[in-house]
Amino acid sequence: MSYPISSSLLDGIVLAVVERESTYGYRITQDVQKVLDISESTLYPVLRRLQKDECLEAYNMEYAGRNRKYYKLTDKGAAQLNLYRSEWEIYSSKITRMFEEGV
Repeated sequence: MSYPISSSLLDGIVLAVVERESTYGYRITQDVQKVLDISESTLYPVLRRLQKDECLEAYNMEYAGRNRKYYKLTDKGAAQLNLYRSEWEIYSSKITRMFEEGV
């Protein structure tokens, strides 16, 4: 069974992936696809939005004779990720309580 993913949750997931290390779009997609059934065409607009919102910074680096666009977390992105984490903790604990206690 799959559950719909909100854009905020997807933003938080992408920020969490990039927080570990600066990386490129295809690698971010592969990391997210390990846990979510999501397409590349869904993730690239997320990367652009997070860059526009100044949560991610992009830069080009040569790899195997080609330029790759890498993303790194900004201070604003780190603050946003912390907010997503705290909101997720509250949300997920409420859902878990509903499943376990029905309340």
